[in-house]
Amino acid sequence: MFEVTPISTNQSKVSANLTDLELAQALVERSLIAHQDWHRLKGNRQAQAKQQLTSALVFLLKEQPQEALQHLNQAAGWLDGTLASPPCPDAQRRAKKS
Repeated sequence: MFEVTPISTNQSKVSANLTDLELAQALVERSLIAHQDWHRLKGNRQAQAKQQLTSALVFLLKEQPQEALQHLNQAAGWLDGTLASPPCPDAQRRAKKS
């Protein structure tokens, strides 16, 4: 179907001390859009899809396929353009307090 080039070589291996789940969780942490970057990246389809795909991987590794599928569908929506940026989280919080 497609070819994936592994990053590991004989000289540099991914730490065997980390589980697949721990590696996936590290990817989630790296791909999360930080609060201070939300306005800048809210419409960045690649950043949004990456955030959803890494979350899907974590749920898959936790054997929660329904949750994984939800995040996978969200990622696909960002990539194919069927999803738009959500409202500002701060504005939503302020609206709920009113």
